[in-house]
Amino acid sequence: EASEKICRYAFDYAKNNGRKKVTAVHKANIMKYTDGLFLEAFREVAKEYPEIEPQEVIVDNMCMQLVIRPETFDVLVAPNLYGDIVSDLCAGLVGGLGFAPSGNIGDEYRIYEAVHGSAPDIAGKGIANPSALLLAFVLMLEALGKLDDANRLKAALAVVVEEGVTITPDIGGNASTEEFTAAIIRKLG
Repeated sequence: EASEKICRYAFDYAKNNGRKKVTAVHKANIMKYTDGLFLEAFREVAKEYPEIEPQEVIVDNMCMQLVIRPETFDVLVAPNLYGDIVSDLCAGLVGGLGFAPSGNIGDEYRIYEAVHGSAPDIAGKGIANPSALLLAFVLMLEALGKLDDANRLKAALAVVVEEGVTITPDIGGNASTEEFTAAIIRKLG
């Protein structure tokens, strides 16, 4: 039931966001029962979405393929363990965990957060990169149908990072969290 539910969410997400392919990440060659069940659910759900290409990739190969040619993938769906591994790898491809938002989507509730957690080693120093948290807010705005606001925030963040003038130490700058955030707010104005 849980595998079917997450696969259906992935295909619905793809359909609702103009995506063309959903890739199941698994290790069914070794984990024959658990991942086999996951793939069975994926295949059954995929039949209901003929306009979306289903793809199956073993997790170790997926990690290599994401490094070599990430542009060939669109929506990924995986059991929790592989999702944790692949999401950190993908975060590395875009600049690190400081740029990785997360959404925990349930039937009744949703929690949006930065993937990286609390970063206690830099707590109180004013040097944390707030990008992941801001991007999690973007995900929430999108889910609420506030696409213009989401796009404005995403664009403002991208401009500040691309300019490279007021950025936090983790991405090569010397700005504080507050200075970085203020620069984004100015771009929103």
